[in-house]
Amino acid sequence: MEYECTTNPTKEKQSISIDVGLTVPAQATVGVQMTIGWTGAYAAGSQLLAPATGLEGQVNMYVYAGISGIDGLTSATGVAPLDTIDPGEPIVLPSTAELRTTPGKADSGTVHAAAINFGPRPQGPVIECEVKDKESLREHPLTVVGAGQSPSESPSPDATDTETTDPAETPSETPTKTSAETPTGGVATGAGGEAGPDGRMVVVAGLVITGAALAGLRRRGPKRPL
Repeated sequence: MEYECTTNPTKEKQSISIDVGLTVPAQATVGVQMTIGWTGAYAAGSQLLAPATGLEGQVNMYVYAGISGIDGLTSATGVAPLDTIDPGEPIVLPSTAELRTTPGKADSGTVHAAAINFGPRPQGPVIECEVKDKESLREHPLTVVGAGQSPSESPSPDATDTETTDPAETPSETPTKTSAETPTGGVATGAGGEAGPDGRMVVVAGLVITGAALAGLRRRGPKRPL
C-alpha cells in the first residue's frame, strides 16, 4: 500500500510503501469488543525516516482500520510502542498490532486498512500517513449480530402448569347412610325390612294368637260376684 506521510509542524512529506494485512473476524457481537489483527512491513527499498529534529519521549505507532456500511461504527484503533528513534534515521515498524472497537448495532459491512500515525499520543501526531489510493483498498466482510439473551428460568404465567377440575367431572357428595335401609318390598320402619320372609311370618302368627285370646275373653264376659 502506498502512503503519503506528513511531518508536523514542518509539513515535510515522504512517500512510502507498506505491505499491510488485516485479520477480520467473521462475526462480531453488539456490545462486545472485537479485535482486528494488523500486520505490516516496509516494501523493499521503502522506509519512513524520522524528522531531523527528532522525536522526544515515548513514541507509539497508531494504526487504524476503516469500517463501512455499519451504522455508528466507522473505525477501529490499535497502538504499538516503538523502539528508540534517532533523528533522521528509519523508523522501525512493529510487525503486529491489535485494533479494537465495539459495535453498537447489528448490521453487515466491510473493513479496510486506513491511516498510520506516529507520536507520543493519538491526538496531535508528529507524523501522519494517509493511504494514497483509497479506491484500491481490499475490503474484508464483517457481520455484527445481536447479543444473545439468556432464557428465563421462571415460566411465564401463561405457561404455569395449574391443575384445574371441570365442574362436570366433580363427583357429587356421598349420601349419608341411615340406620334403617329399606330393601325392595320391605317395611319402612324398624328392622322389618331386614327381617326377611321368615321373620314376617312369625310376627303375623303372633298377632293371630293374641287376637284369638282377646276374642275369647270378650265372649266369657265379666265374672259376677257371689
